[in-house]
Amino acid sequence: MSAIRILMVDDELDLELLVRQRFRRRIRKGELEFIFAHNGKEALEKLEENPDIRLVLSDINMPVMDGLTLLGQLENIHPEIRAVIISAYGDMENIRTAMNRGAFDFVTKPIDFNDLTITIDKTLKHIDTLQQALQNRDRLVALKQELEVARHVQTSSLPEALPEGDDFDIGAVMTPAREIGGDFYDFFSLDDYRIGLVIADVSDKGVPAALITMVTRALLKSAARRHDSPGACLAEVNEFLSQDNEACMFVTLFYGVLDFRNGCLRYSNGGHNPPRLIRADGAVEVLQLTGDLALGVFSGHEFREQAIDLATGDALFLYTDGITEACNPVNDEFGEGRLDELLGGVPQQSSQEMVQSAVQAVEAFADGADQFDDMTCLSLRLQAFRPAADG
Repeated sequence: MSAIRILMVDDELDLELLVRQRFRRRIRKGELEFIFAHNGKEALEKLEENPDIRLVLSDINMPVMDGLTLLGQLENIHPEIRAVIISAYGDMENIRTAMNRGAFDFVTKPIDFNDLTITIDKTLKHIDTLQQALQNRDRLVALKQELEVARHVQTSSLPEALPEGDDFDIGAVMTPAREIGGDFYDFFSLDDYRIGLVIADVSDKGVPAALITMVTRALLKSAARRHDSPGACLAEVNEFLSQDNEACMFVTLFYGVLDFRNGCLRYSNGGHNPPRLIRADGAVEVLQLTGDLALGVFSGHEFREQAIDLATGDALFLYTDGITEACNPVNDEFGEGRLDELLGGVPQQSSQEMVQSAVQAVEAFADGADQFDDMTCLSLRLQAFRPAADG
């Protein structure tokens, strides 16, 4: 740690020797370094030569440029530097003027070096506190900017509009937490009869998670155009995410393909929360896991598949752990039991009403407690089968 530089400005030539003598131990230890000037003009030159000076000790009455004029210059040119005024005890009018012009403190002549030491230490502590506050402010500004970028990237990766059809009904919602996570959902048409459904959660926060979100979404949509198998799609995305993954980021992801001709849902689950199937009569079923890891953990993994049949009136509910792991003020989690009870009680709601009810129930349970993960859910209700084209 380098010595703290202090500029002493006084036209009394013997003061330099006294200061060096009184502070010799701290000077030898490298704690303090004193630079001397004999008037305000010299002081400004010294400040130009030594931009790391943190404290100015200045007399008021000096030739060429007095201390009050120097204070005015400091306020305009070096507002980050703190000044302590040295003046005769009876010169209170000038001392008040100096304080009004920005002096942090004052000491009186003849100088009591014990008082001077206390004043110097107090002023340096104030400077350290101020600099720390400024650094924290700068970090906060940078963090807010990063969060705004992450929020924009995250929201831009979501579908712009919900698809519409006579034979299905879709709803989706994402409520960002205080820290931007990597949740996303997606749905896309694969052909005249099939739709792909995705929900995912990236392990990290902020801009890195938002960028991985965009990459994962693009990779999956590309793979879905080449592979009918959901497992094969996840395997292809996993290979890309596993390469050069020094940050050890991973993505939990559920991808299902629903065939409107027969209601068959084929899916693969890469370490994600198991979606729910809400039957038309309100019965809630947990979709069986496929026993697969999150994407980005290991390359070469073969992702398995499961299939389940939906009847007309049945609804799928996909969600991220921001729903079930949301905590209330006493740190209780919302949990899967409360989610299943909620979903079973609203079998006839539209998909959008269902996802909104889920988020509202979680928010009511949280009762104002800060949440550190996004709440994201997606629902699709099968309203009718889609007849196959002749031939």
